Amino acid sequence: MSTATHAVRDNLTMLRRNILHARRYPSLTLNLLLTPVILLLLFVYVFGNVMSAGINGGTANRADYVAYLVPGILMMTIGGIAIGTAVSVAMDMTEGIMARFRTMAISRASVLIGHVAGSVIQALLALTVVLGVGLAIGFRPDASPIEWLAAAGLLTLVSVALIWLAVGMGLASPNAEGASNAAQPLMILPLLGSAFVPVDAMPGWFRWFAEYQPFSPFIETLRGLLMGTEIGTRNAVLALVWCLALTVLGYWWSKAQFSREPRQ
Repeated sequence: MSTATHAVRDNLTMLRRNILHARRYPSLTLNLLLTPVILLLLFVYVFGNVMSAGINGGTANRADYVAYLVPGILMMTIGGIAIGTAVSVAMDMTEGIMARFRTMAISRASVLIGHVAGSVIQALLALTVVLGVGLAIGFRPDASPIEWLAAAGLLTLVSVALIWLAVGMGLASPNAEGASNAAQPLMILPLLGSAFVPVDAMPGWFRWFAEYQPFSPFIETLRGLLMGTEIGTRNAVLALVWCLALTVLGYWWSKAQFSREPRQ
């Protein structure tokens, strides 16, 4: 059996392990999934009338705000799954299973790839659920089949990027609680971007950060693909650049952390 075949087999084995782990401990995934769903319902049915006054020059209604809100909630869903990944990786590190994997005749990269692939699958399933809730409460995308494919591709790229970064956070954290705290910005940053209100409505001193942090370009690009609004070259380019940069950073950081000596 060739080296490449061994690596593929090891990757699939680790993927299966992480999927089974998620099935045995569904509470973590459920908690992370409930957060964006609750936020979606809260901002639509409790704050919707008030928040809609901040878009379309104050002429928007609740249905318009649902259309504005759902893309941001989808990105927050990915951030929540990434937090779960960081916690899962940290638990593997502290419980000694990583040290066991180091001594086995398996591809070392497969341990990390299994976590990433399993979490990306979880993220895509969670996005489907949240999108289903959005459709049930009035979200009506105006996207062509090509735009749907592009939106799915963007969500997948963002999932891969954030999850690789979360794997690095998990490997660098001393315990699961530390990993959860370290990854919290992945849920907070959408709140500081264009997830809930337009960037133009923010104070000038804060607007620059809100425009150029990763989640605003992600959200605006997704919003344009799903709703037919103007994306802008800057947002599309920034979204792709951030995806590439975070993926490379997360991969090399994770690889460096995993290559270090086991924790005592």
